[in-house]
Order: sequence, then C-alpha cells, then structure tokens
Amino acid sequence: MAEGRRERADAIRNRRAILRATEELLAGHRPEQISMEQVAAAAGVGKGTVFHRFGSRMGLMLALMKERALDLDEALRDGPPPLGPGAPPRERMLAFLDAVVAVVTRNKSLLAALGHAAATTPKAPDQGPPGDHPVYRSWHGHLSALIAEQRPDLDAELLAHLLLGSLQSDPVLRLMEQGEGQRLADGLRELATSLVDH
Repeated sequence: MAEGRRERADAIRNRRAILRATEELLAGHRPEQISMEQVAAAAGVGKGTVFHRFGSRMGLMLALMKERALDLDEALRDGPPPLGPGAPPRERMLAFLDAVVAVVTRNKSLLAALGHAAATTPKAPDQGPPGDHPVYRSWHGHLSALIAEQRPDLDAELLAHLLLGSLQSDPVLRLMEQGEGQRLADGLRELATSLVDH
C-alpha cells in the first residue's frame, strides 16, 4: 500500500516538475522551439517520462494551459472579488481580462500555438469547429456572460471572441515577448470599457 502511495506521489511530483519546467522554458521560447528533451532535462526526469505523461509536445502544452486555466477557473468560482463572485459584471470582466493577460504573458505564445494547432489539426465531424479547445471555450463563455450581464443589448458572444482573439495575433505576441504585458493589459481594459460603457 505504501509502495503505491509513493509511486503516486512520485508521479504527481514529476508532473508538477514537468509543467513548471515547460512554463520556465516558455518564458524565453515559443512552443515550437521547445523540445521534449529540453523539458525532460529542465525537469530532471527522463524523456520517456515526459512522453508517457503527455504523449507529444502539443499534448504537454495543452496540459499546461489546462492547468493554468483550472487555476483561473477556481479563482473565478471561489476566489475573492472582483475576479471571483460578488463584484459587478464590469469589474469582474476587467479583472478577468487582467488575469487572462497574466496567464498568456507568463506563457508567451502558448495560447496562440494552441489555437493554431486546433485550427490546423484535422477533426472528427463531432468535435466542433476549428480552434474550439476547452481552455478557449471556458474563457469565452465566462467573458461573454459578463458582457451580456453588463450590456444585454450587445452581441456578447462576438465581442468576447474579438477581445480574446486579439491575444492570438503575432503583433500582440511580439509585445509580450518584449515585456509589454502591462501595456497589453491596459489596452485590453480600454478596449473592453469602450465596448461596455455608454
């Protein structure tokens, strides 16, 4: 019994180390520039462990983004306002956009790489439209609900796509790589408030 618990603890520790190493590598490189060998070396595990846990580089990137998205989802559900419940929709929308920019900036071009991979990977007919991965879908649903609550007269679904889609453009990614995350957050706030304020 103790043996099984130790194996599970090792697996959890390895997963955390791999994801942390991946995030650190993403601070200086785009996802396509990072190899599974680099991740394994940075995490202090064997290359086989990385492949066994995540299958491929894109599987690893998606797992990291899901983990960060889960952290953000938890803050949205149970955290203090304005990110969590209890604040007016406009304040929650701005706090959410700041949090998304922080996640994307910390992971540089990860969101764009996932969007591109989802758009260019052949899908089964029942898998939904290109670019429809769980992280984006979750963020879009939350943002569009806040916009609709603040301004029911607007096309909240479209506006949420426009706001989030701006984070996937090459010029914006270059700004992130140049350390302009705060400038991006400020600009996104200005754009969002101009949409929902009369």
